[in-house]
Order: sequence, then C-alpha cells, then structure tokens
Amino acid sequence: MLIKKNLSERDICTKFITPAIEQSGWKDKFLEEVSFTDGRIYVRGKMTARGKAKRADYILYYKPNIPVAIVEAKDNRHALGDGMQQALEYARILDIPCVFASNGDGFLFHDRTATDDSIEQELSLDEFPSPDELWRRYKQYKGIETSAEELVSLQDYYVDTAGRRPRYYQQIAINRTVEAIAKGQNRMLLVMATGTGKTYTAFQIIYRLWKSGFKKRILFLADRTALIDQTRRGDFRHFRDKMTVIRKKVLTVDGKEQLVASRKRGIDATDKAYEIFLGLYQGLTNAEGLDAFRDFSPDFFDLIVVDECHRGSADDNSAWREILTYFRTATQIGLTATPKETADVSTSEYFGDPIYTYSLRQGIDDGFLAPYRVVRVGLNVDLEGWRPERGKKDKRGLPVEDRIYNRLDFDRNIVVEERRMLVAQKITEFLKGHNRFMKTIVFCVDIEHAEGMRSALARQNADLVRQNSKYVMRITGDEEEGKRELDNFINPEERYPVIACTSKLMTTGVDAQTCQLIVLDTNIQSMTEFKQIIGRGTRINEEFGKLYFTIFDFRNVTDLFADPAFDGDPVRVKLVDDDGDVANIEDEEEADTAPLTDADTGDTLTPEPPKIRYLIDDADPLAQEDRKVFVNGIDVTVLNSRELIFDTDGKAVLVGLKDYTRDRFRQKFQSMDAFMTYWNATDRKQAIVQELTEQNVLLDSFIEAVDKDADLFDLICHVAFDQKPLTRKERAEQVKKRDYFARYGPAARAVLEALLDKYADEGIMLIEDVKVLQVRPFDQFGSPVEIVNKTFGGKIAYLRAVRELEQEIYSASA
Repeated sequence: MLIKKNLSERDICTKFITPAIEQSGWKDKFLEEVSFTDGRIYVRGKMTARGKAKRADYILYYKPNIPVAIVEAKDNRHALGDGMQQALEYARILDIPCVFASNGDGFLFHDRTATDDSIEQELSLDEFPSPDELWRRYKQYKGIETSAEELVSLQDYYVDTAGRRPRYYQQIAINRTVEAIAKGQNRMLLVMATGTGKTYTAFQIIYRLWKSGFKKRILFLADRTALIDQTRRGDFRHFRDKMTVIRKKVLTVDGKEQLVASRKRGIDATDKAYEIFLGLYQGLTNAEGLDAFRDFSPDFFDLIVVDECHRGSADDNSAWREILTYFRTATQIGLTATPKETADVSTSEYFGDPIYTYSLRQGIDDGFLAPYRVVRVGLNVDLEGWRPERGKKDKRGLPVEDRIYNRLDFDRNIVVEERRMLVAQKITEFLKGHNRFMKTIVFCVDIEHAEGMRSALARQNADLVRQNSKYVMRITGDEEEGKRELDNFINPEERYPVIACTSKLMTTGVDAQTCQLIVLDTNIQSMTEFKQIIGRGTRINEEFGKLYFTIFDFRNVTDLFADPAFDGDPVRVKLVDDDGDVANIEDEEEADTAPLTDADTGDTLTPEPPKIRYLIDDADPLAQEDRKVFVNGIDVTVLNSRELIFDTDGKAVLVGLKDYTRDRFRQKFQSMDAFMTYWNATDRKQAIVQELTEQNVLLDSFIEAVDKDADLFDLICHVAFDQKPLTRKERAEQVKKRDYFARYGPAARAVLEALLDKYADEGIMLIEDVKVLQVRPFDQFGSPVEIVNKTFGGKIAYLRAVRELEQEIYSASA
C-alpha cells in the first residue's frame, strides 16, 4: 500500500500535483523546476564558485512568457502551506499574481489581486483554477480592461530559432511596457543595469507592438554609431528588410558637404518606405537648422525608443529633446542603466518614474552580472600634492607656475611623466601576475592623456608590442585607426588589441564581454558616468573564463561607493601601499581557510579556477597638448600615508586596522572570560566568523595584516585582550606533547593526528567540515563513510571526537 508520507517531494509532484494542474486545463502550459537565476558568483582569490540558483517548482503560463501563477511543492510530511512564504517571495520577484503551495493533499491559494479577506483559501486537488480563471485575475492585477488592451498584451514574443528566451527580469520589463502602452501610456522609463540586455528587451517590446499592428512605424534613437551598428547587426537583425538606418544624403560642392533631399534636409521618399528605423540623433539634426528629422511629418512615427536616454533626452535644451518634442504624438520609451537627476536634467521628469528597475546589485546577486574587486593605488603626488621647487622649468624651458598641483590638475593642466610611467608600471605588474592578454580598458582624462598612457604602456610591455603593435592602442573618437579596432577589442575571438586607452568613447555602448581589468586614471564625479564605466566589466563570459573583474583606481573615484545612489558594492576593496604587490593581490584571499558559503542557502561552496579558453573621442589631441605643462624629474611613488579600512557596509574607517578591530571586539566581549565562554560554547567556529562579520568585525583583513599563521582564537585574544598569540603549529605541537591520542585505537588515532596536521596547516574551520575526509591524507584510511562509521562508530561519535580535539587544542594557555 502506498504510504503518502513516505514519498519524496518529486513523487508528490508526479503523482498528485502535476495531474491536478493538468486536469484543470494547464497541459503544455506550465514548466517544472524553473531556475530563473544563475546563482551568484562568489570570488576567493583567483577562484570562483556559483551559489544556488533560485528555482520555482512550477510556473504556469497563459501564453509563452506571460506567467500567471507559481506553485511551490513540499513532501507530505509538511503542512499544506509550508511552501507559501518561499512562493510569495518568488512571486514578488517574478511579478506573478497567483501563488499556490501544496503538499499533495490540496492547494493553499494566495491571491495577490484580492482586496478583501479572500486573499488566501484552501482548495482540494480537483479545484485548481483553470487558465481562463487565472487569466481573469492576471488582467485584474495588471489593470487590463478592454479587449483591445488584451489583444496587444497577448501578442506573441519573437521566437529565436537558436532557442533564446528572455530572462525573468527582461520578461517583466517587456510585459509591463507592452501592457502600459496597450492601456494608453505614452511616456515610460526602463532602468536596467549595463550588461542585462536592454537592447534585446527593446527588440521584443518593439516586435510585439509592431507585430500586433498597434505601432506601425518605429524609431530607435541612439547617439553613437557603435550603438546603432551593434543594434542593427545584433538583436534587431530579425527585422530584416523592414528595417533601415536613417542616413543624411550629402553632395560635395566646392569642397563642402550639402544635404540632398526633396526638402534639402537629407531624407528622401525612399527612406520612408520602411517600418523600423534606426537613427543617430547627430544624423537627424544640423547646427544650421536644416534638421533632417523635419523631412518626416510630426505624426510619422508611432513609437520612439531612446537608448541611453540619460545622455541627452532628459535635458530641456538638448538636440534629443528637440526631436522628441517634434514627434510628440509618438509613444516614447527611455532606456538607461543610469537615470540622471540633477538640478538641470531629469530623466524621470520627462519619461516618468521607472516602470521597472533591474539594478547592478540585483544582477550580481542573481549571477547574471560579474562581481568585482577594487584595488586602490594612492600616489604621493596625488595624495600630498606637488609644488615645483624654485626655478622649476617645464620641458620647453618655461617656468612652471608656483602653486600646489593635485590629482585634479594632473594630466589636465600639468603632465608629470613619472606619474604616467608609474601608473603604467602598476598596470603591467598586475597583468604579469595574472594574464598579460587580459582585456583591459584604461580610462584617461582626455585624448592626449590616452595617447600618453598608450606610449607608457607600450614601453612597459615592449616585448609584446614588438610581437604585435596592436597589443596596446588608443581608442578615442578622433583616431580612425583605433576606432576601427574597437570591434576587435570587444570580440572575444580576437586577441588584439589587449589594452585600450580611451577617454570618453568607451564609457557607454561597448559590449566588452571579456574585459577583466578597468583602470580609472581620470577624475569622475558623476554617479551616472561611474556606473556606466563599471558596466564595461560586468558582462560574464564563462567560455573565456570571465566571471569577475578588477577595478584599478588611481584617483579615488571609488569614493562614490559611499553615495546612497550606488547599488552594487565590490566583493573587496584592497589598498595598495608602497610595498604592495599588485601582481598577487589574491594570495591573501586564497590563504583564508574559512569555508565559502552561499549567502542565500548557507551551503558550503568549493571555489575553482575559471576554465579559460585561450586564443592562438572628443577634441584635437594636439590642442590639448599645447595647453598643458609637461614636466619630468619628479619623484613619484606609491604612498603609504594612512590605512584605509572599509567595513562590511562599504564605509571607510580612517583608523588603524588593529585599533578598529579591537574596538569592534570590545563592543561584543567585555572580558577575556566572556570571550572564552562564547568560544567554547560554540560547536562550529564558522558560526563565530559569520556572526562577527555581520557585526563589521573585519576578520579577513585583520588576519591578512597581522599573521596568517596564527590561530583565529589567538588573534582575537591578542588584539582584544593583549594576550601573546600562538601559531597553529605551536598549538598542534602542544597537543602532541601531551600524548592526547593515547586514549584512541590505532585507526582513530591516525585520523585525529591527520586532522591536527590539517588544523596546523589550514585552520580550525577546515577540520570542522566532514568534507575534509574526502581529501588527502584521509583517503588512505578509507572512504568518509568508512572512517565515520567503522573507525569512530558513527557520525555522532566522530563529531564528538573532533569537538574534544578542538577543546584540547585550545586548552593550551595563550
């Protein structure tokens, strides 16, 4: 006889929940075990591990990509509604109105559309609602009222033959936008972090509105040729012969370009035969008032999508706004990763509050965007300033103005050649310690600075430049050769260029999937620009081993992390002093023996090295050079002036690390006895590490700074209570001298001695984890199961022996 409570969750789904759903008319309209995130990437040193993906047991779709319900299943040993809290959290994330939990006996139904006490009710297995019933509730939830609105809202997505499906957040953005437009909304804003597929999202929105016939002529507006080209060749290629790029037609007369068109503005009748238009706003406007866009009637376009709308359309006086105002009858959608809100410019004032926001933090947490670490390098001339000695002359023999120059001056008003060489040296040190063919973007003050850094990096990497002169290149708006190499730089299949020196050209719209190093040697005060630059590194490419990236900050730009508007903190901030080895900055992290845990599940993760597939702008730079003062013969070094500590909230603490850590310990433990009681009462020391970390005790940083060989217990006693610390090896030797293992038989003694050696090498947290029995030298004693059951008589006895070994380790007085 089948005993229901003995069945697994999967059996409950197969025998009870799935049949109940199918019998209500949902056959072929639902998916099971839907993983809707990829799992956050955790970084330790040069190794990474993915956390657990979020997974829904069932998602029900009225039509493909239009989810209306979610079901969370549990086995029959759980109560009917035990899965409801998790289901509600997933429903909130996925924007789904109808939520069910089940243990196989029936369903608990939570209706997010309800306005009265009917918000939750129990249903029998044969009472599961039909598709039409849940679609009715979905329309109520979304405010879809008329048949015309429903028709547009149900328009199919474009189905890619390659099998590409929108991610959950893209699905939400697409559905909300299409539904809002169907209901008559004419201005809307989508905020999606760089690297999360804004262009693909825009394509699906445009496709559904166009295919439904609701919007017949559509303009996609951008401000960079690279963006238009990427869009045309990428997601929008599916529009085929229905799409064109608007280009002004010109005729050269007496060496001057003149517009050629029916109304002398550059657009002729053949351009108007298309349905999907891609336009560069510079190509639609003219300084002399001969605006090409006026060759179209004001009501020509039904829909305008503005890419990177923060850059111009939010400004009342911009050329963008002039175009949007002219086509004011068209529905207008703004896309951006970084909405701009200043005294003069407001993205939301024009487009309205975002209809949906998917942030950098969300992208990193979901595992769709790469996490990053920050390396701060403070140079003496930047932090202390530089004042020329009496009679100092520049390279042209002219006297240098006597004043204090700081980081805002360097490379804008005055060029210190030694500073540039030191920056290039530090970048090269990092590449030599990692991968010299790691794609790198160096953001500079202006075009002249970009050229100067190209030259300095070429000298630092002369061996590779001799092999291929394109190893390092300047890619700026004024230089055609460099611009031609931009596509090669962002192409993962192309090895060269490796290092791109730029100023403004590459801040946005560059899909650099394999960029693993971003160097900030320019002064950035705009949060919008800062987020855009970070976005150059956030894309993931697992095939080429790109799972995280590093930011090198020479100008304290990462102070912007403290801004409340910033929403994606780094995994680590490392301050490099005069002796700092940037080639091996990860070694300190890899020496950390504490288990790496998934923040969502608490599961222990095993980091591994990425699997790498290796491969066999703005103004006249001469004019910039003329207005700068060039000096040399200056002593420029990496300055060790102060210790800058960041707590776990990302806030800077301007005190010594030891003092800061002592204060944090003393807040929790008033005396040595209090700490000893706490330490001995805690079965797993990892729990202590987690609790202290949550309270902003910077254990990792402190261990790195004081003594990586000392035991965690001793370090805490040393810093908080001035006790002399012992190393792990010293503690292990004291245990051996006391002949502690004599009480055990030969087999158990061998295992415990090996555990003690592991403790001496790697720390207490390692031996607390039963998984340690899977590695050498324990494999010579048998399998983990054999060691636990045969040698110690079961798991409880084994854990008791480990616990007693820990007590023996710490019975030695510090």
